[in-house]
Amino acid sequence: MNFSIKECIRFGWETFKKRPWFFVGATLLVFLAYIVLALISAGIDAAISGDVNESAGAGNLVNFFGSALINMGLTAFYLSAHDNVETAATGMLWHPRPFWTYLGAFVLVATNIVVGFLLLVVPGFIFFLMLIFTTFIVIDRELGMFESMGESERITRGHKWSLLGLVLVLMLINVLGGIAFVVGLLVSMPVSYLAMTHAYRVLAGEVPAKRADAVLA
Repeated sequence: MNFSIKECIRFGWETFKKRPWFFVGATLLVFLAYIVLALISAGIDAAISGDVNESAGAGNLVNFFGSALINMGLTAFYLSAHDNVETAATGMLWHPRPFWTYLGAFVLVATNIVVGFLLLVVPGFIFFLMLIFTTFIVIDRELGMFESMGESERITRGHKWSLLGLVLVLMLINVLGGIAFVVGLLVSMPVSYLAMTHAYRVLAGEVPAKRADAVLA
């Protein structure tokens, strides 16, 4: 299925407008989670090394695992909000399964992208766009690491230029949100997540045209 950048952005904005304070509150919760995680990581390093400014490694490990849990929750939350914004709940931000599959998929995808950039740069972008929905698929369908990577490659085939355009537009939106006294991120981030989730649903063939038109109406 084809998707348009304009349709994805519009979907994100229209969905956000249906429950703006709900999405702002969820985004604040995520910001708070990252702050708490950073404090815990720093505290662990300080307890081990005796210096809060000196990394002992353990804090970085806690931060890595904690960030994975937060990102898993974000993915589950926006999949739920995309599919039915009226019934979505902040409780979906806690979605710790399948943790090890998600972590393994994330590491494999990151490794492919880094190796691609080290080789000729261009392959890095190709791998990034090809595997961009791997973690979505892990959370959404609970497929294995390699199955999720293969499925992401399948649904993004022939759509990489459109995906690159969407990613660049969303980056610009969030830069503008950050410039707007940072408060703008409380709007730009939910809209961006919803737009990217919509692209995933469309490419996966899970948003019939009639249903998408109804949501955007």
